[in-house]
Amino acid sequence: MSREKILAAVAKNKPTLTPLPDIQDFGNPYSDLVAQFTSVLTTIGGTVVEVRSWEEIQQYVQTHFAGRRMVTNLAPLADMAQQSWLTSDPHSLDDVGLAILQGQFAVAENSAVWVTEAEMGQRVTPFIAETLALVIQKSAILPKMHHAYAQIGAAEYGFGAFIAGPSKTADIEQSLVLGAHGPKSMVAFLM
Repeated sequence: MSREKILAAVAKNKPTLTPLPDIQDFGNPYSDLVAQFTSVLTTIGGTVVEVRSWEEIQQYVQTHFAGRRMVTNLAPLADMAQQSWLTSDPHSLDDVGLAILQGQFAVAENSAVWVTEAEMGQRVTPFIAETLALVIQKSAILPKMHHAYAQIGAAEYGFGAFIAGPSKTADIEQSLVLGAHGPKSMVAFLM
């Protein structure tokens, strides 16, 4: 059969277009977004720390991550972590013990946190650090992914990712491995 006959048959056999469904607001099924976010992140291996100030974040980091190489692009934490990494070679981040970044918003149903290139500093940052810490405003926790996609729908960004908990895989002899493809642990600081 010639190319023209095949293309003509395909063009002749177009299915009827089906309109997209009308997506209504799915509402908020959770009575407490912070509690739902915390429950899910804890279940999948992450840690949630509720804080009232940047000083509380500093105290937690000094207690739990002392002696590790830390990087951040958050001005209130500049005195405790490197900031020169933003212009360096991404390969120089291979020994980062803790990366502290801002999350734009989080999703209660699956504990995913939206982080774009603007917050990452370098695209590799949230994936190469041994521990990823994300600072999220409690008021920026959305109920469901439908709300999250509505929020990022018109936004302009070069690269972004929903990050939920530490990296995990269970394909190696069906044993759960944390940190195989990204951070071994994740801390969400809820302000």
